[in-house]
Amino acid sequence: MKDMKVLLTEKQIKDRVKELGSQISQDFAGEELLVVGILKGAFVFLADLIRHLDIPVKVDFMDLSSYGLSTESSGEVRIMKDLEQPIEGKNVLIVEDIIDSGTTLKFIHEILQRRNPRTLKICTFLDKPDRRKVPVVSDYNGFTIPDYFLVGYGLDYAEQYRNLPMVCILDAEH
Repeated sequence: MKDMKVLLTEKQIKDRVKELGSQISQDFAGEELLVVGILKGAFVFLADLIRHLDIPVKVDFMDLSSYGLSTESSGEVRIMKDLEQPIEGKNVLIVEDIIDSGTTLKFIHEILQRRNPRTLKICTFLDKPDRRKVPVVSDYNGFTIPDYFLVGYGLDYAEQYRNLPMVCILDAEH
């Protein structure tokens, strides 16, 4: 953990994820929800979140890329894996690890909206509004954070650090 500073502790994360699960369960009470996780970063958050949902839940995943091995988004979004099921007429919740520039999430939202879901909501673990390049607002947000490059709790740098139970600021020279 050298070269890193803890931004969010494991307890802060657990408490907030539980609150989000409760809020989402209330909003979709009595209805089924298709939770769409955006790989790879959101899988840890998604796994913890769905354990706090007390409504019928189905899960699917999309994999998109705009980073590669860099700490800066390229601005170009590519679909690496699409959904395995149709979403027309369904309640859909996009679960993303972080809103940074907003480019990837806006792209996903527009694609899924064209598939005619009954409802389409966004749940993000982290929101970094200082980096926003396109307007995107999440319906459910874990934490609003300053402009740091973060790792842990599913967030990575070159496929490392996803397994940390907390969120840490990665030193810029790492």
